[in-house]
Amino acid sequence: RYFASSAADLPSLLSYFARPAKQYCHHYLEDTAVLSSIHDTDIATWRMLTVATKEIIAVSRHSDKDVSSPASSAEIQFSETAFRFCREFLPGSWRNIQLSDLIFHKISGGLSNLLYCCELPGHIPVTEAEPRKVLVRFYGQVNRNRALETLITECVILTLLSERQRGPRLYGVFPGGRLEEYVAARPLMTIELAHPNVSSKIAQKLATIHLMDVPMNRNPTRMWDYIERWVQSIEHLVEQQVTDNPELITMIEKLRELDVRKELVWLRKFLEKVNSPVVFCHNDMQEGNILLRNGDSEGQLTEPALENITVDDLVVIDFEYCGYNQRGFDLANHFAEWMYDYKNDSHPYFWFRPEKDQASVKQKEWFVEAYLSTLTESPSYRKRPEDTLEHILVEIEYYTLASHFFWSLWSVVSNSNTFNRVVEFDYWCYGESRFKEYYSHKAKLLKHYVR
Repeated sequence: RYFASSAADLPSLLSYFARPAKQYCHHYLEDTAVLSSIHDTDIATWRMLTVATKEIIAVSRHSDKDVSSPASSAEIQFSETAFRFCREFLPGSWRNIQLSDLIFHKISGGLSNLLYCCELPGHIPVTEAEPRKVLVRFYGQVNRNRALETLITECVILTLLSERQRGPRLYGVFPGGRLEEYVAARPLMTIELAHPNVSSKIAQKLATIHLMDVPMNRNPTRMWDYIERWVQSIEHLVEQQVTDNPELITMIEKLRELDVRKELVWLRKFLEKVNSPVVFCHNDMQEGNILLRNGDSEGQLTEPALENITVDDLVVIDFEYCGYNQRGFDLANHFAEWMYDYKNDSHPYFWFRPEKDQASVKQKEWFVEAYLSTLTESPSYRKRPEDTLEHILVEIEYYTLASHFFWSLWSVVSNSNTFNRVVEFDYWCYGESRFKEYYSHKAKLLKHYVR
């Protein structure tokens, strides 16, 4: 959702875990022979990428230069790094190319990371086992306190999805980024989420994610850990004495009125009223994280007939917030995203249209029925009393509160950390919108569901 404005903090972060990472590998791996290939040059790569990232941010903020221009020294550094790791990780013709052969261009839409396409020119032959294009992802913003855990978790998930043919192939992980399969696709549009066929396919896709057995902490604490850290950040923010920033003063006053700590205690207690099974969750199933494959090998964005979309046409990406969680959150969060469209080019850079885009009861029923159909037909499925249409609809109602609370806190903290951000997005306005929806839905629940 956003790109790092805190790049100045990256050198200390990278220095913190780059060299110890080798020690962790020695500690946990039985066969450490492979570690002989890890050199200080790899650690230096982190620092080089930091400098390049900071330069791109500086260019973006303070000039009218095209940051995707090959004349940028930062772009040259990124292309040289991408070239090096493409040659090391990819087979066949990739091992023999020169830097001048590489077609390298920036991909728009990456808000948390820098995304580039690396492509072999047409005159270089490739076999069926070789990709002609790959996606190179350079890590940008990370969760500072849990950076290493987040990156490792996402790479593990990508590998599992790739092996099970449910996601893009992961070609390699290098210091500061990774190489992935280039998927000729575009993100779904918000309006497409409500199409009956598309919605049912998303439901089936989500069910397959919930059936996954992932080697990570199975306690549903990840979401609450994020919330706790964000609440602490907000508590620190409201303690500040600000006199020279009217916008920040107004924001702090509103946050003091909300008392997010008190609300967190109430919410956790309230959600205990409904039993929602703990499964592996994506936790951010919004339209931008659901790619629609298109058949054009050149990646031209086409509009396939929505009725003909299959489950395999959809590719779920961005597992930054994934983890074991109550499934009600994943389901409720997806429906909350129906009301938010992030394609607005004008302030506040999103549209909120509940009167037009809010899912009806019937639409939720169709979704849940498709979800349950895929769930119960799986060989790994184990019957649960909660797996009924009626119960899941109640889960969605309750966990809609958690979704609004989670992203409202995320937005406030993002706003306080990104005053000089590259991406235009009014985080505070978005946070206010999610807070309003939280309290509106809370009133509805207390009136209609709680006796």
